[in-house]
Amino acid sequence: METKTKSSVYPMAMTAVMAAVIAVVAPFSIPAWGEVSFTLCTFVLYLSPYILGWKRASAATLVYILLGMVGMPVFSNFKAGLGVLAGPTGGYILGYIPMVVICGLMIRAFPKNRMIHLGGMILATAVLYAFGTALFCAQTGSTLERALVVCVFPFIPFDLGKMVIATGLGPILRERLILAKIYPEA
Repeated sequence: METKTKSSVYPMAMTAVMAAVIAVVAPFSIPAWGEVSFTLCTFVLYLSPYILGWKRASAATLVYILLGMVGMPVFSNFKAGLGVLAGPTGGYILGYIPMVVICGLMIRAFPKNRMIHLGGMILATAVLYAFGTALFCAQTGSTLERALVVCVFPFIPFDLGKMVIATGLGPILRERLILAKIYPEA
């Protein structure tokens, strides 16, 4: 009976903890220009599938978004509410979910291949950029060229750096969780 309780409670607790970590990290940002800021949120999101598996990482990301949606100041620059999600940068926040799913599925399908993990993160980030840029253009009336210059190009080097660090650190974290027999998909 004890094993069943541990096996069902622990992953739920870890999912909640990861949602909390995302919520703590995301508001702290370095303003770039306009509405867009540099954050470490995507770094935590790149790591979350390594720690939780893709399903629970997606759930943690959804919980984070729901917290912000109901008014907790967990978005960049301590913003909150439906207005943020419907605003110019809301597509980037909503794009976190497919980003985590894609990263997680690549990690699950190729657990030992860090280059594929990196490729999956690049693909996932491209999907994130597409979601965010589409909503940014729709909300601001910007051209695609302006949106790319303001919302994508300056962030590519920073995001690539976060991906490289995550692909280096993530497998180590996952391996330790597997050895401790607490990784949810092991």
